[in-house]
Amino acid sequence: MKYLSQIGIILAISFIGEVLNKFIPLPIPASIYGMILLFVALVTGVIKLSAVKETGKFLIDIMPLLFIPATVGLIESWTTMQEFLIAIIVISLVSTVTVAAASGRATQYIINRKTKNKK
Repeated sequence: MKYLSQIGIILAISFIGEVLNKFIPLPIPASIYGMILLFVALVTGVIKLSAVKETGKFLIDIMPLLFIPATVGLIESWTTMQEFLIAIIVISLVSTVTVAAASGRATQYIINRKTKNKK
């Protein structure tokens, strides 16, 4: 029963994200609205972490399975993608390196800030 209530909370926030996506005319996916809402609710204490923790861990554990439909979609559209293959590879490499660098910098900043606060 605990897992049902946790998934219910996550689905309710996802639904609110879908509603916001319909009413706010910005090119932002509904899932991003939902993640922002969940983040704000967790930070402000509206939702306690314990209220969604186990289901969140479960969803992270099964995340590789969630990529299967997207991979099948890529395989099905291979003939269309072949003419743009070089551009797709370059964009993928550049965006991967950019995200890795930004994540590394952010992590270093947070670690350095924590060590300075402890001294």
